[in-house]
Amino acid sequence: MIQSIETTPEKELSPEQQESLLGTLKVRFTKNMNRHPDVEWNTVQARLEANGEKLWSLYEMERTGGEPDVVGHDQKTGEYIFYDCSAESPKGRRSCCYDRQALESRKENKPANNAVDMAAAMGIKLLTEEQYGALQKLGQFDTKTSSWVETPAEIRKLGGALFGDYRYGHVFIYHNGAESYYAARGFRGSLRV
Repeated sequence: MIQSIETTPEKELSPEQQESLLGTLKVRFTKNMNRHPDVEWNTVQARLEANGEKLWSLYEMERTGGEPDVVGHDQKTGEYIFYDCSAESPKGRRSCCYDRQALESRKENKPANNAVDMAAAMGIKLLTEEQYGALQKLGQFDTKTSSWVETPAEIRKLGGALFGDYRYGHVFIYHNGAESYYAARGFRGSLRV
């Protein structure tokens, strides 16, 4: 079931929400050092505390089941890169078609939402094919589910959209009609802080 994305104009967390989220992120960061071996939590936390709107986006990623974690550090910009690292596609973002055009094209049995708009409302971006492949090098994700990935314009123009999963010991990127939606397909996002 898709959770609604409750936005506030200022996209700010209460002090209690911020403290709770930072605690959750720190525990996950510490348990999964293989995802970020050369990164120290204190520097990540300092950057998060200085970027309230990005912290709100991470809160939304967490609230919808994404289990965000640091997967990289951009040396040029200083930004830390977060991906949704839940074992399966985030529960609060499933049963959605690819984008608004796909949603509006459905005449019957419309899903509640679409991946592109949900990601934008959360302040995150869908993983690209390349990012999805990089995530899969950090573990096995989507062994029972699948996740929409950012689709190239030339494919989307023809009515298709891409999604990925992990089956039979391999990462697969498939295509589907952008208007399709399934209980086991959601989307994973990325955020640079």
